[in-house]
Amino acid sequence: MTCLLVELQTEELPPKALKKLSEAFARQLTASLAAQHFLEEGSATTTYGAPRRLAALVTGVLAKSPDEAFKQKLVPVKVGLDAEGKATPALTKKMNAVGITADVSELLRVNDGKNEQLVYEGVRPGVELAAGLQTALDAALNNLPIPKVMHYQLSDGETTVSFVRPAKHLTALYGEEIVPVSVLGLKADRVTSGHRFHTHELISLRSAEAYEAQMHDEGKVMVSFEARRAKILADVNARANALNAQAIVPEDLLDEVTALTEWPVIYESGFEEEFLEVPQECLILTMQQNQKYFALEDKEGRLINRFFLVSQLEAKDGGNAISSGNARVVRARLADAKFFYDQDRLTTLESRIGQLKNVVYHNKLGTQAERVERVKAIAARVADLIGADRDEAVRAAQLAKVDLLTLMVGEFPELQGIMGEYYALHDGESETVAKAIREHYQPRFAGDALPSTPVSLAVALADKLETLSGLFGIGQMPTGDKDPFALRRHALGVLRMLLEKNLNVALGDLIDIGYEAMGTVAGVKDSRAELAAFFEDRLRVMFKEKGYSVQEIDAVLAAHPATVIDVPARLDAVRAFVALPEAEALAAANKRIGNILKKNEEQLPDVDAGLFELDAEKTLWTMLQAADVDVKALYEKGAYTDVLKRLAPMKAAVDQFFEDVMVNVDNVQIRLNRLALLDRLHRTMNKVAELSRLAK
Repeated sequence: MTCLLVELQTEELPPKALKKLSEAFARQLTASLAAQHFLEEGSATTTYGAPRRLAALVTGVLAKSPDEAFKQKLVPVKVGLDAEGKATPALTKKMNAVGITADVSELLRVNDGKNEQLVYEGVRPGVELAAGLQTALDAALNNLPIPKVMHYQLSDGETTVSFVRPAKHLTALYGEEIVPVSVLGLKADRVTSGHRFHTHELISLRSAEAYEAQMHDEGKVMVSFEARRAKILADVNARANALNAQAIVPEDLLDEVTALTEWPVIYESGFEEEFLEVPQECLILTMQQNQKYFALEDKEGRLINRFFLVSQLEAKDGGNAISSGNARVVRARLADAKFFYDQDRLTTLESRIGQLKNVVYHNKLGTQAERVERVKAIAARVADLIGADRDEAVRAAQLAKVDLLTLMVGEFPELQGIMGEYYALHDGESETVAKAIREHYQPRFAGDALPSTPVSLAVALADKLETLSGLFGIGQMPTGDKDPFALRRHALGVLRMLLEKNLNVALGDLIDIGYEAMGTVAGVKDSRAELAAFFEDRLRVMFKEKGYSVQEIDAVLAAHPATVIDVPARLDAVRAFVALPEAEALAAANKRIGNILKKNEEQLPDVDAGLFELDAEKTLWTMLQAADVDVKALYEKGAYTDVLKRLAPMKAAVDQFFEDVMVNVDNVQIRLNRLALLDRLHRTMNKVAELSRLAK
């Protein structure tokens, strides 16, 4: 199986985009070759991506695509042939357009059900790899997810091309042979550049198969993104273990460092212990964001004054100069962080509260000071509902946004809330209030931890409810993929807190509290219905991801459970009900009853057993009364599965009722009594979920 290698060597590619660019390049190239039938069965693609190159190695590539039988519909016979059976100009034009040179006598006549069509059957000759690769290469480059295009001139000083970065070399090898293709003003060859500092001569690649090994040995470049990433992680962890420490390695930082180095070498450096007096979150963020270092902590999770940096130089002195140079750089950065921290603590959070009136929250919703007052009002009400300390919730809400005014958060917005906790403790606030300041932003992202105390939950719920109520009230709902204010995340956060913290609070009550707090803001409309529907949509997404079917979710939510924490138990009950042999018939009957009741516009009386005329009515009524007693007791205990199972014995009576009883009879009294019986049955069946939604 002959291999094909394509490499585009460039100037340094944007590190945060490298992984996506390399994957897209290989994927598009392979897809185009496959569409042109150049790939044998079992063909595989290896993706390569390094700071200055995108490449792909494809196995099982044909030198020429196979001949292909094809049919081409041309034009209707009456359009394509004249009275003498000769080709009309319309047929000739069509044949020329699709590249068919056959004689008219070679064309088939095929009836497509409407017209008799002229059809050509033939064999399309295969295409040489050079032509196919040119098509594939053009398609791959045209579909790259380039974050920002760069325009640059070629060496002729006249031609301008556009790409993510200036391209230097194009390599295309089929086995050992060069494939004559060209892009971005470059003609394919077998040469490429190696490491910028460890090599100086161009590398002549022997073959496609030798690419990765030759680049490693001669070029001092690890061309595989995944191999470099794995090496960095393994080396960092091994060196951390040697120090009896553990490295802090966020996935995003690991990917970015991998994209910055083509020959990764790990060096150790450090900083003065005095900087450890600064909150470790500040130090870690400084090292990660500004310098791309991997911070280290001891086995107890405390930051230590050592860190790892990833270079792409094998220093002759063992890295002493690199380590000391980076120590000087980080010292300046950490000194800034310490200055911010020391200066911020000179002023209490409480004394800064008044400054929030100078910070605009939203031009239609007022300042941060006005927003804080609304969050305080909501937090007080929510605290009462969930059993949290009202005074501490209000105090935490009052201080929660003040750290936005500090130097540290101004430099690192990611630390908002975190620094608020440190400063609150320094000011003598209670641990509960300080923790609530930190945790009121949680959950910040999918899978993030939830607030850990009742007070934190009260403030977090209040913060999100104020945001949702206000922005929905001024018409800033998410549309399509656009959600600039992260309202979906806020709504999911509220739902997660209710569900996972088992808060027995009605979602409708929380929405009401939010809008009552917004009542003083001019221009905010009452959008409670829209917000409730938005929460319901988020619930649907949440439980669909947990494996429940659309029908199961629809059935439960259509019953409008009072609290969100009721939903999982109801879903499990519906799933158990669906497994019963009687379920399908009962769901169908429930749907039929619902349709009958919708057509009635009259006030229904209480059921009068004395008006029953048929045994089927009497039997159903007797069974329904007995079931109602059991259902009520089970429902009050939350035994929803047992509630639905209790309906199963009623199947025969329900079936017999519809077999024997005509509901819409002329006698108004009898008709309304039968409708009342069905209404009572309908309400009993739908206490846990609207079973009609399960009908097929």
